[in-house]
Amino acid sequence: MKRIIVALSALAAFQAVCLLVRPATNAGGKLETRAVYFNKDVAPIFNRSCVKCHRPGEASPMSLLTYQMARPWAKSIREKVLTRQMPPWHADPRYGEFANDCRLTQSEINTIVAWADGGAKEGDPKDLPSAPEFVEGWNIGRPDLVLTMPQEYSLDATGPDEYQNFEIPTGFTEDRYVQAAEARPGNRKIVHHIVAFIQPPPQPGQIQLGPAALAKLLPLAGKEMIYYRDGFLMRVKADAPVYNDGCALPNGGGGAWRDTSRCDPFPMMLSSFAPGKCSDVWPPGMAKKIPAGSKLVLQIHYSKVAGTVERDRSSLGLIFAKEPPDKLITTQAIYNSYLRIPPGAEHHRVTACWTAQDDIHIYSLMPHMHFRGKAMEIMADYPEGRSEVLLNVPSYSFSWQTNYILKRPLAAPKGAVFVVTGEFDNSAKNKYNPDSEQAVRWGEPTYDEMLVGFIGYTVDRQHLRAQP
Repeated sequence: MKRIIVALSALAAFQAVCLLVRPATNAGGKLETRAVYFNKDVAPIFNRSCVKCHRPGEASPMSLLTYQMARPWAKSIREKVLTRQMPPWHADPRYGEFANDCRLTQSEINTIVAWADGGAKEGDPKDLPSAPEFVEGWNIGRPDLVLTMPQEYSLDATGPDEYQNFEIPTGFTEDRYVQAAEARPGNRKIVHHIVAFIQPPPQPGQIQLGPAALAKLLPLAGKEMIYYRDGFLMRVKADAPVYNDGCALPNGGGGAWRDTSRCDPFPMMLSSFAPGKCSDVWPPGMAKKIPAGSKLVLQIHYSKVAGTVERDRSSLGLIFAKEPPDKLITTQAIYNSYLRIPPGAEHHRVTACWTAQDDIHIYSLMPHMHFRGKAMEIMADYPEGRSEVLLNVPSYSFSWQTNYILKRPLAAPKGAVFVVTGEFDNSAKNKYNPDSEQAVRWGEPTYDEMLVGFIGYTVDRQHLRAQP
């Protein structure tokens, strides 16, 4: 079946233009005539939808907790909410319902626009609602345990990006179940993203390859191996086989070998930090398991600040489940390492596939590409012949690594095939493109590319607690 990533309709574009030129209206569609004030009307909206990121200590460029902090940005705020750039949400609303949908209602947009157009007035201080309470430094609340890199890492002022892996012993003598996790950069100037992996203790006779060992050994694994080591980075060889349709391969596009007789050792993902991604908080009854004796590995992507040596010591905060969960959350990376994007290609499609080995329930969906990423769709092909679009992101932004959490987990039977389709723009029209004249292969640095669809799921047959 031919799959087409759905773009914004002409009607939607026309409506957006109309919105830009018409006066602000209230929820009933009438012109807003009353005075609108920050304390009474705007602050409640900011508290609900904005200040989790727009507060001191977070990555956003300004805080919206108080009138004095927000007032200088009134014009910019108006533009961003009117064009729906803020809060950021890129999923096509026709596919799926998501619990973390952060879009403002039209009434909320109208209120903010009216406030800015009316002189961005403060109003009566008595009308200001109490600000939400946050634990300083954390979005998940106060962690039960904070694990920090054993030593500070010093990053040189020049040279290419670096991927570094830092092992942190947990000291756990029994299995622990994590209800919430947050990877926290020590130095936001240089930390682009963090992925926290669980490295369980090896079983008798087992050869274990965690991220650090894997990075060293992959280039030595034989001529068929498609990866090579470039300084601190893993990249795919320029002359490696090309399979943009990863679904045509036995391994679905993932892995270092095209067949499925040898599987890549892929460590278990616990949590991650990336631009625009929320912390990981799982609902009651679901958790991630850290086996006794495990180590945690922080894989950190560093971007250098020219002319300045920077230092970092990042951390991971954990909140444990109060009792063993019923089910464990697993994160599956559906990816294609064999992609090649031709020079100047404006609409280049790449696919990757993964087949469910159990009856499962899908909990979350997260697309990942780099600067040439343009759009992504995640679809399920069910054994009975039915297909369903689970997530469509028609305008992907590398600046916002959103994890889309389904409002209701979606059942998928064993044998369901999950198809990730990405569209890339390697043309000069893409203002974020590092170099439109070069062919692009898979690689860890952002000037290379990736195609990954992360799926969070639980296994139906798995019950960790006794059932009534």
